[in-house]
Amino acid sequence: MNLFDIAREQKLEKEAPLAARMRPRTIEDVVGQSHIIGTDKLLYRAIKADQLSSIIFYGPPGTGKTTLARVIANTTASIFRQLNATIAGKKDIQEVVAQAKDALGISGKRTILFIDEIHRFNKAQQDALLPFVEDGTVILIGATTENPYFEVNGALVSRSRIFELKSLEKEDIRKLIMRAIESEENYLKASVLIDEDALDFIADVANGDARAALNAIELGALTTEVSSEGFVHIDINTAQECIQKRAIQYDKAGDKHYDTISAFIKSMRGSDPNAAIYYLARMIYAGENPRFIARRVMICASEDVGNADPRALQVAVAAAQAADYIGFPEAQIILAQAVAYVACAPKSNASMKAIFAAMEDVKTIQIDTIPPYLQDAHYKSASKLGRGLGYEYAHDYPNHYSGQQYLPNELKDRIYYDISEQGYEKKLKAWLEYIKGEQNNGKTD
Repeated sequence: MNLFDIAREQKLEKEAPLAARMRPRTIEDVVGQSHIIGTDKLLYRAIKADQLSSIIFYGPPGTGKTTLARVIANTTASIFRQLNATIAGKKDIQEVVAQAKDALGISGKRTILFIDEIHRFNKAQQDALLPFVEDGTVILIGATTENPYFEVNGALVSRSRIFELKSLEKEDIRKLIMRAIESEENYLKASVLIDEDALDFIADVANGDARAALNAIELGALTTEVSSEGFVHIDINTAQECIQKRAIQYDKAGDKHYDTISAFIKSMRGSDPNAAIYYLARMIYAGENPRFIARRVMICASEDVGNADPRALQVAVAAAQAADYIGFPEAQIILAQAVAYVACAPKSNASMKAIFAAMEDVKTIQIDTIPPYLQDAHYKSASKLGRGLGYEYAHDYPNHYSGQQYLPNELKDRIYYDISEQGYEKKLKAWLEYIKGEQNNGKTD
């Protein structure tokens, strides 16, 4: 590097975004991800011992994938090289491999190659890397926001240990923001006072993304006038502007959360798609977990729609799977489709009432025995005990209905599934009435 290169790098480091300037240098300084870098965990021990094998970090943006790679770079005695798959090509890989071979032969030093956004490499680029990961010429550290089992060469995945990073907890984000404000390094280049509600708001709506939270706090510090007391005051209004979200009353652990989800479910149950979509949007905007939303839609599809439209549950389950696979922002469209369908579908809670009534009878009514003709008769000598004798095979009868009693004698007149006249249940009810009528007519003829 010449003097101009050195000056440029120093300038870039000085002017880098806050999240980059605050990047930890040691593993002890990393916030969150204790499930993989706790002191008793494999990755922590491997980094401290400088005994890494190829690994892939997988997780949402802003969760620390690049941070962990930089920590490894600061810790390891190996040569550390970095490529970004969005701009690097096969030639760059070949160059790194050639240098790694030379380093291994001359100094005996290993080379760790960190590839950010590794899923952006095409198959040919990944294939070019594979032999050198396999023979140990380079130790691969890949980082990706996409599921590596879908987006990364299977052979590379099989030779790497996958570590999944989770979205940071709200308290982790709060800790990082306060570290930026209170640090002796004066990362924000100003004295900052942040209101508790503003801190809480940014930590919440950042939705586990440390980079988004730190970018917001940096923007607030840079664009807010210094007060007469000599500090920058970040209040809730400034916080909203900096993270480009309006604060709404939706505390994920408080009453507003439950009020909103209650209104959401009742709107679907009440066949008001407009209200249901509004409350869906409110939850998405506030950063609600899409899995939480999808579970409520599936429950409503069964509890409140039921067999009045059996397709509602199919739509809800498919939407849950698709939203989980695709993720936001597109998942909001999928969830909206399912919510609209469930809200518009004919309603029946007959299935729910049926299982609740049956559960109550199971708890409170003593049954002598299941009718012997319904008991298992597949084992030897079952017939000697009367098992299965007298069973009427439904498919041998007209309409595949024999009319035999299936409930225990103590409950033989019980009606659990009181079928409604709603939607498809009306057809089910009519069919049952028809086959029962036909069977009765056959007996009287």
